[in-house]
Amino acid sequence: MIRILRAGRPKFDTVDVCAKGWKLTSTCVWIDLFEPTREEELAVEAALDVFLPTKEEMAEIEASSRLYQEDGATFMTATLLHKSADAIPDSDPITFALVGDRLVTIRYFEPKSFSIFEGQLERQPELSSSGVQTFVNLLEAVVDRTADNLEFTSAEVETISREIFAAERPRNFEPILNRLGRNQTANNKVRDSLVSLSRLIGFAGFADQVEADAEAMGHLESMQRDIQSLTDHSSYLSGNITFLLDAALGLINIEQNGIIKIFSIVTVAIMPPTLVGAIYGMNFKHMPELDWSVGYPLAIALMLVSAIVPLVWFKAKGWF
Repeated sequence: MIRILRAGRPKFDTVDVCAKGWKLTSTCVWIDLFEPTREEELAVEAALDVFLPTKEEMAEIEASSRLYQEDGATFMTATLLHKSADAIPDSDPITFALVGDRLVTIRYFEPKSFSIFEGQLERQPELSSSGVQTFVNLLEAVVDRTADNLEFTSAEVETISREIFAAERPRNFEPILNRLGRNQTANNKVRDSLVSLSRLIGFAGFADQVEADAEAMGHLESMQRDIQSLTDHSSYLSGNITFLLDAALGLINIEQNGIIKIFSIVTVAIMPPTLVGAIYGMNFKHMPELDWSVGYPLAIALMLVSAIVPLVWFKAKGWF
């Protein structure tokens, strides 16, 4: 699907670029290629007179394949987080290209930051007065959304910390370990996104369109500082998660040691009577129980009770 945003307009127009006679208008400031077909890519390339990166080329991780200038256009690819509310967040590349006074985006997923920016455009159409301004304002929405994801992860880690060190700690630490793992994964993906955005913004300053716009340059420098502070916070958060993981494992070990200690005490306590019973228990001539008609079923019942009672006690203690 190809969407086109015209200068000062609050909404996109969905166009069929493969239709006969289609031409790119001079008022277009943003061309959004969402899951484009090869035919649509070729049509846009012909209209802009540039070669757009394919999905495979966007996935390459070397800097020369993600940040480059070609035929007067500046191509920049960043990794953005999405599906942050899922059990396992995901991240994928999006390409931003400045071609003349137009912004071109190529993407194969729907990041929340794009829909947030579209909502801003409906209230403030002036955010898309030019391709450069659209690019800068869209990047700001991306950075803000990345910060929101980091804040959510930070709040979740703080909640986990309180649960671990609460006076009445949970008996089952497995859910906590799973949550710590998920938040570490989310934080790592946020950090990867921040690093790629930092490189993108630094490279964007070399674009002729950006260099000619002092306001855009100042805006990018401000975002670069924000990204640096977010990266520092992500590093702190990663260390905090590692500490909480070590603390949770330490508490598990302490609890297990306490259980083993109880077993050791009980074992030592029953060793003397066990020894006496083993030596003398079957060596008496007169044993009243030998004549009991209920002796055998009573012994079976006592064995069952002696097996069930410890299991019930262990369950009440939360040991399994």
